[in-house]
Amino acid sequence: MQERSRRPEFRDSWADDDKELDERAPMTREQVQALREQYPLLSPWRVVAVQAAVGLVVAVLAAVITGRGAVGWSALYGAAAVVVPGALMVRGLARTRDMQPGTAVFGFLFWEFIKIGVAAAMLVAAAVVVRNLSWPALLVTMVLCMKVNWLALLWQGRARARKKRS
Repeated sequence: MQERSRRPEFRDSWADDDKELDERAPMTREQVQALREQYPLLSPWRVVAVQAAVGLVVAVLAAVITGRGAVGWSALYGAAAVVVPGALMVRGLARTRDMQPGTAVFGFLFWEFIKIGVAAAMLVAAAVVVRNLSWPALLVTMVLCMKVNWLALLWQGRARARKKRS
């Protein structure tokens, strides 16, 4: 008696998805506009500006609470270590907006690498640039400035919720 190998038949779900995509008609201008109104974009420049504002407030509070100007300058430098690389990345990505998808992905990765490199260089230079550097103040301010990205997601969700109620 010959034994037949029995393999389960797998459904090629990706091929089915591709067929569905091919059968869909392209979106009209009105559909695209409605989609943009439903999911508004948040400007990355606004996020960078809020990061800078948070950093400035934290630096002033650190200086006032501790009574030491060096702590305030350390906190301000921590904010700059987040804001400057972030602004550099946003500026660089603004140029990649009209590129092909593959090129845009490469551009994103390139600018992310630049952002990380500039931030690391700023942290290495911190001990030389800031007199009487307070690492805790610098690092706490950096973390608070980076958390603004989470606030941006909340803003976007609330803006969407407001539009739905209107």
